Amino acid sequence: MSVQKIGAFALANINPAECLQQMVSAYIKYKRIAEQEQFNRREIEAWENETITKINAQRELLMAYLDRSFDERAENFRALFAVVDNAIASGNNEQLALTLNSITEIAKSSPFKDLANLASVRAALDDPDHEWTF
Repeated sequence: MSVQKIGAFALANINPAECLQQMVSAYIKYKRIAEQEQFNRREIEAWENETITKINAQRELLMAYLDRSFDERAENFRALFAVVDNAIASGNNEQLALTLNSITEIAKSSPFKDLANLASVRAALDDPDHEWTF
């Protein structure tokens, strides 16, 4: 058999209507999948925007907390160092020792330790089924 006869034989067995039906069917399937994927993308974008909004709100809350926390710590240190200056000026070694001990204790404590409590309160606020007891 020659190549031309094989090609002619193959063309003779093709049903044009069936070919067209398969093409239409494949195109319809493609359009359904494309539409579903567009919907999925819109859902992902909505989730992304919602998540970014939540992250930004939490960031602002955390930054405000840290600003107040560090401001309070700075004010405490300023007040304690003023007491240290007065104790040195007056020669009061007992007051100096107590104040330096207080400074050391405050310096050892982390302003971040309260964040664990803040996180648990936030989780309770976010939980609609949380039961508050007073």
